[in-house]
Amino acid sequence: MKERTIYALGFFDGVHLGHQALLRECRRLAKEQGCKAGVVTFTSHPDTLVSGSTPPLINTPEDRKMILTKQFRIDSVLALPFDRALMTTHWSAFLQALVEHGAAGFVCGDDFRFGYRGEGTARFLADFCKEKNLPYAIVPAQTLDGITVSSTYIRKLLEAGEMAQAVRFLGHPHILSGTVITGRKLGRTLGIPTANIPLPEGVICPKQGVYICKAMVDGTDYPAVTNIGTRPTVGGHHLVVEPWLLDFEGDLYGKTLTLLFYDFIRPEKKFDSLETLSAEIQKNGEKTREFFKKS
Repeated sequence: MKERTIYALGFFDGVHLGHQALLRECRRLAKEQGCKAGVVTFTSHPDTLVSGSTPPLINTPEDRKMILTKQFRIDSVLALPFDRALMTTHWSAFLQALVEHGAAGFVCGDDFRFGYRGEGTARFLADFCKEKNLPYAIVPAQTLDGITVSSTYIRKLLEAGEMAQAVRFLGHPHILSGTVITGRKLGRTLGIPTANIPLPEGVICPKQGVYICKAMVDGTDYPAVTNIGTRPTVGGHHLVVEPWLLDFEGDLYGKTLTLLFYDFIRPEKKFDSLETLSAEIQKNGEKTREFFKKS
C-alpha cells in the first residue's frame, strides 16, 4: 500500500523563500492529516520542452533534493521526467495519477500552472480537491523588500555577484556540490592547497570572483575562500570552482564537496606575481574567518 502523502507541487529551483512557504503548508497539512509531506518536481526544467529554452538552474537535481529533505524536512521527493507524454497530459489526469500514487492532498502557489498547455490552475486544483474531498492549500506569492521572490530574480542576483542579497531571497546559503578533481597543484606551492570542482552542466555560474563560503565534506564543514573563474594570474583558460578550505588537512580528490556561499569578496583579477596573489588570498582568508566570527 502506497503511503498517504500531501504533495507540494512545483519545480523548486533554489528552494527559496517562496518555495519554503509551500513547504510549511505541506508539513502543516501532513501533520494535520497524519500523512507524509512530499514534493512533486521534475528532473528537467519544463521550459526546455514548453518554450525550447532552458534557464540555467540554481541547483543540481541532487542538491535540490538534499535541500528539500535535509534542510526542510520533506519526507519524499517525487521527481518526474518532464517529457512529451507528461507535457500533453490533461491537468486533471495528472492530479488523478498522483492520487493513485498515494497523494492525499495538494499544496501549490496561487500562480501555479500545470497540465497540457498550462491549462491547470490553482483554482482548478482547488475544485478537484473539493470534489475528491482532499485537503489542499493555495499559497500566495512571497515578497521581500517589495520584490516578489522568484528563481528568475535570484538567478539575476547570482549572475551580478550580489550573493548576500541572493542568500536573503533564498533564505539559506547558495549551494553548489561537485566531485573534487585533480588540478595543477599550484596552490600547494603557495601554501594554499585548493580543491578543484567543475561547474555542473546546466547550473548557473555566479559572477566570476572570490566568495566567502563554508565547505562541507564527510559530514564536517570548514570556512572556505572560493574563487570562481579562469585563474588569469597563472594563465588559466577554463572555468573552475576552486575553494581553499582554511582548516582542512588531508586528501580531497574524488570526494564530494558541498559549498555554501554567503557573500562576495571581490571580482577575479590578474595579479602581477604569484607572491601578490598569495598575499591577497591570505587576506581573503582572514575576511572569511572574520565573517563567520561575527555571524
